[in-house]
Amino acid sequence: MAGGPAAQGAPRKRADARRNEEALVAAAATVFVRSGVEAPVRDIAAEAGVGMGTIYRHFPTRAELIVAVYRHQVEACAEAGPALLRDSGTPAVALERWIELFVDFLVTKRGLADVLRSDDDAFGALHTYFVERLVPVCAQLLEAAAAAGQVRSDVGAYALMRGVGNLCIGSDGDDRYDARAMVGVLVRGLRRSEGA
Repeated sequence: MAGGPAAQGAPRKRADARRNEEALVAAAATVFVRSGVEAPVRDIAAEAGVGMGTIYRHFPTRAELIVAVYRHQVEACAEAGPALLRDSGTPAVALERWIELFVDFLVTKRGLADVLRSDDDAFGALHTYFVERLVPVCAQLLEAAAAAGQVRSDVGAYALMRGVGNLCIGSDGDDRYDARAMVGVLVRGLRRSEGA
C-alpha cells in the first residue's frame, strides 16, 4: 500500500532535516556574531551540539552556510515589519523598532561585507535579494508613519536604508564610534516637528 509506514516516514524525515538545518543556521548565526563569518566550522558544530559531518551534509561549503544564515536573517527582518506595524502603538514606533532590528542585522554581520565583495558566485545574488526583500517592508512602515503625519514624507525607503547602512559601515572594532547612536540621530531627523 502506497500510504504505508515507509511512505508516512518520509515527510517526517524531511521535517526533521529541515529542523536540523534551521538549528545549524541559528548556531552559525550566533557564532558569526561572536567571531565573524570566518569562524572555524568546529565552533559552529560545538554551538549546535553536532559533529562537523552534520554541518557538511547540510552545507557542503562555507559559502552555502553564510548564504543560508544571511537569507534566514533577512527573512526574520522582513517578517518583523508587518508584525511591528500591527502591534506597535503608532506607525512611527513600528518604523523605529524595525530600524533598530535592521541596525542589529547590519552591525552583527562581522566580515560579511568583505565576503559579499568576493568573487564567489554564491554571493552574487544576495545583495539583490536583500534589497528586493527589505526595501518594500521599510517602504510600508515609512508610508504608514508618513500617512499618520508622524514622519517626513520626502524620504524614500531605499535612501533611508542606504543611510542607515552607511552609518553602520565599519562600526566594529572602533570603540569611539556608536552606530546605533548615529542611526538614532537619523531617525530623530525623520520625525515631523510640531506644526510642520
